[in-house]
Amino acid sequence: MQNTIVIYYSNKGSNKYLAEKISKELSCEIEAIRPRLNSFFLFLMNIHFGNRSLKKDIEKYERVILVGPIWVGKFIPPLRSFVQKYSSGIKKLVFVTCCGSPYAKKDEKFGHGLVFKEIEGILKEKCTLCQAFPIDLILPEDKKDDPDSLMKTRLNDDNFNGEIRERFNEFIQLLSGK
Repeated sequence: MQNTIVIYYSNKGSNKYLAEKISKELSCEIEAIRPRLNSFFLFLMNIHFGNRSLKKDIEKYERVILVGPIWVGKFIPPLRSFVQKYSSGIKKLVFVTCCGSPYAKKDEKFGHGLVFKEIEGILKEKCTLCQAFPIDLILPEDKKDDPDSLMKTRLNDDNFNGEIRERFNEFIQLLSGK
């Protein structure tokens, strides 16, 4: 049985970037979630036509690291569909997100903390960890509260440094058992 696989959904690229970084650091396989119809606006209205089947067999892995966005405080349909479809085969799940809600607002209406509670409620003890990498960690102080900057900024090699890199390294160490 293989140890870990990274499964991700990304609309604009930041979560793909994060998933690829995790996969590389842990030297594990990676696969994208492929919605049958990829529509941001339909997803916001909670309309979803399901995902295409994965190429990998989830049951062969001890741990699934699910990486994907949180939009306006919602566990978005491609991620929810993945969890619902594969929950019986998931042994342990780690959920990771690059999102717009900062740590200070994680428990507010649009915060990532509410999604974390929802995932934990669905998977119970199978959900072993939820981790957010808010986009504001890479923004200059004068842009942290600017919604336009939050929406337009994407993770990349040039801005993946400082606090976000430190938190990422700690996260990888935790997953590696170091």
